[in-house]
Amino acid sequence: MSAAVVRGVLRAARRIAVAALLTACAAQKQAVPQAASPPGPSPAARAAALEAMYPPWQHGTNNDAANQGLAFTVPAIDVLADFHGDPAKATLVLYVGGNYYFAMAPLVQAFGQAYPQYRGKVYYETLPPGILEKQMQAGGTITVGNMTWTARPDAYLAGLRKVNDLIHAGMLSGPAISYVINNLTIMVPAGNPGHVTSLRDLGRPDIAVVLPNPQWEGVARQIRASLVKAGGEALAAQVYDSKVTDGTTILTRVHHRQTPLFLMQGLAEAGVTWKSEAVFQEQAGHPIADVTIPPEQNTTAIYAGATVKGALHRMAAQDWFRFIRSETALTIFERYGFKRYQPDPAKAEGAASK
Repeated sequence: MSAAVVRGVLRAARRIAVAALLTACAAQKQAVPQAASPPGPSPAARAAALEAMYPPWQHGTNNDAANQGLAFTVPAIDVLADFHGDPAKATLVLYVGGNYYFAMAPLVQAFGQAYPQYRGKVYYETLPPGILEKQMQAGGTITVGNMTWTARPDAYLAGLRKVNDLIHAGMLSGPAISYVINNLTIMVPAGNPGHVTSLRDLGRPDIAVVLPNPQWEGVARQIRASLVKAGGEALAAQVYDSKVTDGTTILTRVHHRQTPLFLMQGLAEAGVTWKSEAVFQEQAGHPIADVTIPPEQNTTAIYAGATVKGALHRMAAQDWFRFIRSETALTIFERYGFKRYQPDPAKAEGAASK
């Protein structure tokens, strides 16, 4: 059986398992206390369905290392979902804002085909740009759990505003290189149980919302701007202030990779993400859908990057930037709903997420 067939079977099984768990949870939530509860999935089945919700969702295909050694990944227990490849053998280190973590696997694979000298030697991280900036300031050293390692970046990719800020700060070498744009959407569980139809619905007291944390995610600023367009400052304050205080808005702990996870766990009925993330979740077979935000209320992101000052592999970074604007790379981005960047300020509102 081919790897593609196996992945398809796993996606289908995961969709069935998660959908069954969500149905059982909904039935228990709506059951009358005096009535007998309908039999639900066994504890083992519930545990398996919960494990299927957690990343990494690409089953190792987003690891570029030529020799992966022992494969040991236990979702929700031993997982480093935002770190990819072998930092010790890398000849190109990329710090990539998490907005397109799902697109990096095919991008890196295609890059290796276009530049064979880097095949199996790309290491990349997909943390929020604000956290990646802190890692750069720490010399590329990071600690996750009980593990500490150092991976000094050669290229930094995030929103255009963030990239320009770091060029101005002397951390990156300009000019910024822009390549694709993206728009916001409202992500909901499949079937839209909260009956969310617009951004205004996010202010309803009965709707639990999950949103990016403004502390390190610039997309929070853009989401707030869209809320203002939809319902004025009152709606923005309700969703991002009052509901945070009363607990009906959940702020992410890492980045909006957590949004579909919270939705599938039944902790929220809606969350605002980039359209491409909803496209990926549906392609991955997860019970996720989205509600379109009209253009007059939406926000457009521009994604860009630049070489890091003092990069160890400067030529490799330049090769990456040549590749990311190639027809091959742009076609990959388009699979997930991204659009090609056109240098026209009227078509975008400036800074991309984070």
